[in-house]
Amino acid sequence: MTPESPERPIDEEQEELIDEFAFFDDWMQRYEYLIDLGRKLPPLDVAYRRDEFKLKGCQSQVWLVGEKRGERLVFHAISDAAIVSGIIALLLRVYSNRTPGEIVATEPDFIPAIGLDAHLSPTRKNGLGAMLKAIKERARAELDAA
Repeated sequence: MTPESPERPIDEEQEELIDEFAFFDDWMQRYEYLIDLGRKLPPLDVAYRRDEFKLKGCQSQVWLVGEKRGERLVFHAISDAAIVSGIIALLLRVYSNRTPGEIVATEPDFIPAIGLDAHLSPTRKNGLGAMLKAIKERARAELDAA
């Protein structure tokens, strides 16, 4: 079974996120929105809450798994930290259910555009980098295997 294409192309999804965050006046509101997005993540199957799916480089616990469905990679992830779960929700909106080529070719332009990189602690920035690296590496592995 092949998943349906995302509602929007990857560049439009990034623009949508930028527009959503522009709605808020300050970073307290943006953090609240980020936390709310994280709360809406679907639960991660306990089968994936094992060390082999746990990301290194994150201060909080983050589990990330990517599975190939047809020509696309679908990512599932969760964290034990509210803001990190929100960051995961943003990354999944942009990168999940995309082709490996799209994932590898797409820089996360929405991150600086919404000011996220400037408003994260150094440890959260490291975690964000670790998540992006894992997503891109999974996509590259699929391209290399093709």
